Amino acid sequence: MSTPLESYVEGRWVAGAEGVPVADAVTGEEIVRVSSAGIDMAGVVEHARTVGGPALRASTFRERAATLKALATHLREHRPEFYALSYRTGATLFDSRFDVDGGIAVLSAYAGIGARDLPDDTVLVVDQPQTLSRGGGFVGQHLATSRLGAAVQINAYNFPVWGMLEKLAPALLAGVPSIVKPATPTAYLTELVVREIVASDLLPEGALQLVCGSAGELLDHLGPQDSIAFTGSAGTAERLRGTSTVLREAVRFTAEADSLNCSILGEDVTADSPEFGLYVDQLVTEMTVKAGQKCTAIRRALVPDGLVGALADAVSARLTEVVVGNPATEGVTMGALAGLAQREDVWSAVDGLMRSTRIVSGDPRKVDPVDADAERGAFMTPVLLHAPDPDAAEGHTIEAFGPVSTVIGYRDTGHAVELAARGHGSLAASVVTGDGGLASRIVRGLAPWHGRVLVLDTDSGPESTGHGSPLPGLLHGGPGRAGGGAELGGLESVHHHLQRVAVQGSPLALAAVRGGTA
Repeated sequence: MSTPLESYVEGRWVAGAEGVPVADAVTGEEIVRVSSAGIDMAGVVEHARTVGGPALRASTFRERAATLKALATHLREHRPEFYALSYRTGATLFDSRFDVDGGIAVLSAYAGIGARDLPDDTVLVVDQPQTLSRGGGFVGQHLATSRLGAAVQINAYNFPVWGMLEKLAPALLAGVPSIVKPATPTAYLTELVVREIVASDLLPEGALQLVCGSAGELLDHLGPQDSIAFTGSAGTAERLRGTSTVLREAVRFTAEADSLNCSILGEDVTADSPEFGLYVDQLVTEMTVKAGQKCTAIRRALVPDGLVGALADAVSARLTEVVVGNPATEGVTMGALAGLAQREDVWSAVDGLMRSTRIVSGDPRKVDPVDADAERGAFMTPVLLHAPDPDAAEGHTIEAFGPVSTVIGYRDTGHAVELAARGHGSLAASVVTGDGGLASRIVRGLAPWHGRVLVLDTDSGPESTGHGSPLPGLLHGGPGRAGGGAELGGLESVHHHLQRVAVQGSPLALAAVRGGTA
């Protein structure tokens, strides 16, 4: 039997009782067993509130920013260890850098935000004083200060490092302790990173706790000063949002859920246009990085009717060059899904999609992985589908969370925008066009239903971070099916962990509250 995975709670590492077996995504070998049985969830929450919170709030925004910078430096030195373990999640080295380096980069980004945009104080002045009386002796102003609870993060399996650090950074900068609940299939990688954070001794005790396994009764102990940040399926988000404690205590809840992200190829593009090549490159990248297991990946490729065949042929040709196999083997360009259960989920979703689509490239149940066993490892060939009927429901409602995308033709730009909205809210969309006026029209049509929109052309192409890459300074979230929440976004995500308060009084009184002078 494998070793139990440990949690870090109330200042100590503890192993749960008999747990859920977690296998290597590549070999099928059992790695660890994961359980939170025996953990005192009430004690975990109380430890965050009474130990971690006061210690963080004793430092200023800029001091916390310096801590984030030091933490990023420390973790950067341990990247080889993280990469080595990340292979077992099915990730290639490129995938691991996306996850590990991307997460560390978020820490650095928020360190910069804190040093540049926040005061060397524990209270943030939000705006200028407003005069509330004719004589000027009565004024009002908004301030913001750290909330007194814990920031609970419940994460998905696809980004075990970035998913944790992108939530941790703004919470720590705001002076709020975090309780991390990673997804079980890849929790062992999150645990390794948390071990290094704890070993660094950079964070005060109680600022970070880790619960591996089921959340159990954790949410039952939350109150009005606490928050929950969830990443995962829309169904689970709905269930958590409806928890009685969350509703009764008005616990702040934000969700970043799966979504049917789209990419629109502009009507101005021809098969000979450079933008056509940009579109093909981007679609293949989004299908294969992390084996398509990205909440921002392109699920719907919306292209002019007249280019459906050319686009399908070009992408299919590129997909034949993808080498699936053991991610640690040289030459492999796409690794495995996170586990056999995840592959079964993708197969089921493809079956659903095929009620109104046909396969253009790939066979979801046939793969010949390099240096690996196709049955024991969670491998899958990239699959490109085509929906002959663009208005069929399946392509706009079923997400295959893997290396799968559906080509959907559109009649005109208005139809493309209408089809994009059929996803009922997405994290990301992209528009590939060389026509600025067309880009403007499409972006304005997409905006109400999307959290982020990328406009890709020959000017931005060489420097673009791509359709599926969230950035610390920009919103990561989306309306509707995407969860209605918001992560990252620079200072906006820090404000999520602060309490804004309107203070009224004389100019002298407000100056005293701010710690300044009249």
